[in-house]
Amino acid sequence: MIHQYKLNGYNIVLDVYSGSVHAVDEVAYDIIALYESTPAQEIVRTITEKYPEVTPEDVRECLDDVETLKEQGKLFAPDVYADKAFDFKKRSTVVKALCLHVAHTCNLNCEYCFASQGKYHGDRALMSFEVGKQALDFLVANSGTRRNLEVDFFGGEPLMNWDVVKQLVAYARSIEQEKQKNFRFTLTTNGVLVDDEVIEFANREMHNVVMSLDGRKEVHDHLRKNYAGQGSYDLIVPKFQEFARRRGDRDYYVRGTYTHNNVDFTKDIFHMADLGFTELSMEPVVCAPGEPYALTQEDLPKLMEQYEILAKEMIRRKEEGRPFTFYHYMIDLTHGPCIYKRISGCGSGTEYMAVTPWGDLYPCHQFVGDEKYLMGNVWDGVTRPELRDEFKLCNVYARPDCKDCWARLYCSGGCAANAYHATGSIRGIYEYGCELFRKRMECAIMLKVDEAAKKANQ
Repeated sequence: MIHQYKLNGYNIVLDVYSGSVHAVDEVAYDIIALYESTPAQEIVRTITEKYPEVTPEDVRECLDDVETLKEQGKLFAPDVYADKAFDFKKRSTVVKALCLHVAHTCNLNCEYCFASQGKYHGDRALMSFEVGKQALDFLVANSGTRRNLEVDFFGGEPLMNWDVVKQLVAYARSIEQEKQKNFRFTLTTNGVLVDDEVIEFANREMHNVVMSLDGRKEVHDHLRKNYAGQGSYDLIVPKFQEFARRRGDRDYYVRGTYTHNNVDFTKDIFHMADLGFTELSMEPVVCAPGEPYALTQEDLPKLMEQYEILAKEMIRRKEEGRPFTFYHYMIDLTHGPCIYKRISGCGSGTEYMAVTPWGDLYPCHQFVGDEKYLMGNVWDGVTRPELRDEFKLCNVYARPDCKDCWARLYCSGGCAANAYHATGSIRGIYEYGCELFRKRMECAIMLKVDEAAKKANQ
């Protein structure tokens, strides 16, 4: 399977199963498009008629090059991965990451919050140290020989339970050597309670920090308000700037959400970059279709255009010496994840789980509160293995709708939670999200092509 597209002056050919990317001229682009469906002599006639300056010998030479690439497995490569999508239910898995919901409460009242203002459609609650400690013990006990373990402090707003966060980090550090584990922590925060102590501790202990900012002041304040109805932009931006400045070369992301209200979301990304942030992410809102801020079908062409605008501006700013990173454009065309990861995705419900303040286990944070997907708890472990088996089978080859999609080995079938909320099945697909993902991948690959082309011309 190949995917061909044109973007930013490049004619790009992606060979799906080998992962090879080819930037070609117009003639080769058209020849490749005809190669599998058209006899060679017909290709020669068609191409020479379309391009009078091209001789039959030129076309045959290009056809020979295509054939060589095919023999090398770099064009029209067969799907050698289908057989690797064996019965995933039988594969052995270990838990490598937990999302600790240390606070089911929040000091903001964001209208679009998927977690119902941090309460997850339940009661407000804070995780005790005892529950968190048991969660870390559960992670260690179920991680097998894996050394690096990931723990996200999540909410609600985790800084509303900051003392417990610090205690849990200290406990994890105290057992690392004995258990031969290395904990890597992430903190996700809305910034309201960030102060010098939080910055100092997080920059020492947190492998990553995610800061929530939706971009321009009017966009951010429209939906991200406190309970008094006041926007939070002016309060948090100076704190985030100081946080990022003092973080140095340690990982962080300033993460926004775009909605129907700001389909021109690149202006928000560029605004965040102009504030001095260099590690950026912007996600489409996840909500019921009837909400006033929900993305619509009419928004889709505008969003596609925005992703292209973003990619071109990233090239321009890089040339000017002021680059920034966009999370969804980070792609490794030379190494990348192993094939099992590319087939099975994020590992929700198997390698990754969310823990509620009272210790219940869910497949991920987007399932928390849905009793159909309550998997167990941190004391008894996974008490409903049939749910874990269901998520083991949640791979790209188990989704019939993914069969003909060129991007399927990049998204691994997409987000199970988004599929579930869109279709009622974790093995369905969220087609709107698929459209956005494919466009992001086209832009990400184009950025790599542009980078390679500029290196070749140096």
